[in-house]
Amino acid sequence: MEDLKLVAGRSNPELAQRIAEALGRSLAQVTIRNFSDGEIWVKYEENIRGVDLFIIQSTFAPAENLLELLILIDAARRASARRITAVIPYFGYARQDRKDQPRVSITAKLVANLITKAGADRVITMDLHSPQIQGFFDIPLDHLYASTVLTKVLWDERLENVAVVAPDVGSARLARSYAKRLDADLVLVDKRRPAHNVAEVLTVIGDVEGKNAVIVDDIVDTGGTFVQCAEALKRAGARQVIGACTHAVLSGNAIERIEASEAITYLYVTDTIPLRRPSPKLRVISVAHLFAEAIVRTHENTSISSLFEIVR
Repeated sequence: MEDLKLVAGRSNPELAQRIAEALGRSLAQVTIRNFSDGEIWVKYEENIRGVDLFIIQSTFAPAENLLELLILIDAARRASARRITAVIPYFGYARQDRKDQPRVSITAKLVANLITKAGADRVITMDLHSPQIQGFFDIPLDHLYASTVLTKVLWDERLENVAVVAPDVGSARLARSYAKRLDADLVLVDKRRPAHNVAEVLTVIGDVEGKNAVIVDDIVDTGGTFVQCAEALKRAGARQVIGACTHAVLSGNAIERIEASEAITYLYVTDTIPLRRPSPKLRVISVAHLFAEAIVRTHENTSISSLFEIVR
């Protein structure tokens, strides 16, 4: 794999380093700076002409992370990289994936267009907020699932009498997949969202009395949905409530909100987004080896379908 190189943006250098270590390689040298007015400047410090380049960069807020990815792709294209793969552990702006009211943007499609126009040949990402976003790209996209990692962790817990909980209708499909793998019951929480980032739990549909409830979702953002769901489950008689969410956005005072909730035992998250600070209720599971395997198979042009763990 002499013609394979990895490069990291500044959004999640820890995950990029773990991926490189899993592959037994070093990250390519790149200089990324900001001018005094904030503009981003990128320079590859080694030859990448003709190489198979993988750029590792999550695109969570601020928007500079997305812009930095685009500039890294553009610089690589102009430096004559043979193939450019954008490895985006967390694909930002994915929640605006449809026009659900007048005069709004479909940012997921906009970002897909920007990445393609910048010069990416391929994308590898994980747990898109909506699977149909794959169709927004006019280049190949490989969609990995953190459930392969989180399910194993939950199995290792040796929990008995488990109920897998979908915190809203949108996550029911994901929860059904976890329930099948864990041989657990499926429970749905009916939720109404009166405003952006505001959730109100209404009804727990299913039996959680005396059970170990596992809330699964792709994103935990403000923590409002997760905390309210956990409290509703405890009121319904759940023995304990734990969570398994892929992307730890954890905006605002989300960490404090989770820590303050007596209903939550702990929450598993992955390292697609670095935590602002550690917390006794947050357990971080790395997905570096999964991305490393996907990168190797992409480079060798072999199948990676066994890594998809397609949700049924």
